[in-house]
Amino acid sequence: MTDAAAWTLDPRLEADSIPLGDLPLSRVLLMNDANYPWLILVPRRPNLVELIDLDDSGQATLMIEIARAARALKETAACDKLNVASLGNTVRQLHVHVIARRNGDPAGAAPVWGAVAARPYPAAERERLGGALRDALGLG
Repeated sequence: MTDAAAWTLDPRLEADSIPLGDLPLSRVLLMNDANYPWLILVPRRPNLVELIDLDDSGQATLMIEIARAARALKETAACDKLNVASLGNTVRQLHVHVIARRNGDPAGAAPVWGAVAARPYPAAERERLGGALRDALGLG
């Protein structure tokens, strides 16, 4: 059994997001919160909690994928700043948030977590943004 075959997505990440596809290491998810364009990268290897749980090659691959996701998000969603974070205080499974922030967005200068209630994407907006992000990421 390969690492990817033994891997499962944390149920909370699965419930809160829309899958866009897979990069070489990570599953790419769109957070289902229309307040902020927001990608989550989850390395498809079992039992990862911290970035340091990946070997050197995995760490390098994840950094390349984070940059790729950030470029795609910046290209697709007009933003003033990109926030990148791996917290894991609620969901222990290693995952990285790449969030497009705009001046005057609902969180203001604060972090997005808990600033306002999540606002699920309307179907048409979810399809448009998801498709544009898939294209920008080369997930076709």
